Amino acid sequence: MIVTQIAELTKTRSKVFLDGEFAFVLYKGELRLFQITLGEELKQEYYEEIMHNVLPKRAKLRSMNLLKSRDYTEAQLIRKLKEGGYPKEVIAMAVAYVKDFHYIDDRRYAIQYISYHSQDKSRKRIMLDLQNKGIAQEIAEFAYEEVLESGDLMPQEELIMKFLQKKHYDPQTADYSDKQKIYRYLLGKGFTMEQIRHAIGELS
Repeated sequence: MIVTQIAELTKTRSKVFLDGEFAFVLYKGELRLFQITLGEELKQEYYEEIMHNVLPKRAKLRSMNLLKSRDYTEAQLIRKLKEGGYPKEVIAMAVAYVKDFHYIDDRRYAIQYISYHSQDKSRKRIMLDLQNKGIAQEIAEFAYEEVLESGDLMPQEELIMKFLQKKHYDPQTADYSDKQKIYRYLLGKGFTMEQIRHAIGELS
C-alpha cells in the first residue's frame, strides 16, 4: 500500500490516504512512529498494528466518552465515529464492544424516549422521531408496547385534551375557522382525525 496523500486535519492530526483512498486519521507522532511518508509504501505490519490495535482502542475510548454525557442509538454512535474519521471495520469493533457491555441498547433508548415524551408527543410523532434517530421500526413498536403495558403512557385522547387546554380551545365558542385551525394543529402533532373528533366530541 502506497501513501498517496497526507492531509492535515488539525495541528495534531492528519488524514492518511493509501492507494488513492482515504484510510484513517492519525496523530502527527504516529505518522513518524509508523514511518508514514508521502509516496512511500506502508509496511503491512504497521498497517495491521494501526487497524487492529491503535484505532480500535481509540474508537472504543471515544465511544465510551461520548456515552458518558448522553445516550446514543447505535446509528447515532456510528455517525459520530464516522465523523471522527474511523474506518468502517474499526467502527464495527467499537460498536460491538459497547454493545457487549450494554452501553448502547436501542430498545432501552426507545423505552426511555417514549416514557419521557409520552406527555407531549403523539405516538405517530414519537415513532417518527425514533426512526430519525436510527431505531428500527420493530424495536420502536415493541418498546412502545412495553411502555403501554407498564401503564406509564398517557392515553392519546387525554394528550389531545392537554393540547386543547394549552390552546384554550372551547368548542362552545369556536367558529368554523377556529375548528379548522385546531384540527390542522393536532393533525400536525401526529394524531388521527378519529382521535381528534372523539376528543373534541367529549368536550362538546
